[in-house]
Amino acid sequence: MLDANLKSQLEGYLKNIVHPVELVASLGAGPKSQELKVLLEDIVSVSHGKVEMGRDYDDERQPSFLIRRKGTDIGVRFAGIPLGHEFTSLVLALLHVGGHPSKAAQEVIQQVKDLEGDYLFETYFSLSCQN
Repeated sequence: MLDANLKSQLEGYLKNIVHPVELVASLGAGPKSQELKVLLEDIVSVSHGKVEMGRDYDDERQPSFLIRRKGTDIGVRFAGIPLGHEFTSLVLALLHVGGHPSKAAQEVIQQVKDLEGDYLFETYFSLSCQN
């Protein structure tokens, strides 16, 4: 699915992953699910063992997948196939879930760390939404 040039670039970025990451897919029987499976396999193939396929799960949104820091509940879920201009979001999600440091200001990072309590954030966005 990814051409050789894109695989080479992705391989360079994935070297920045600090914590193991797993990709967990919810696939149907259709062609889009097969495309997503190939994309995820391409990512794993250039990660030098830092990204692996996890056990599949069943989600009502198919195809979809979860990028999860192995052994934790830290993750980002994508519905659909993030290609084209969405591919950058996929790469950034892989890096952030994998522990690559954020470019946020240190004072902002500290403010977030200082929050007390447990939080669960769910954010939905569409790159094609005009609102």
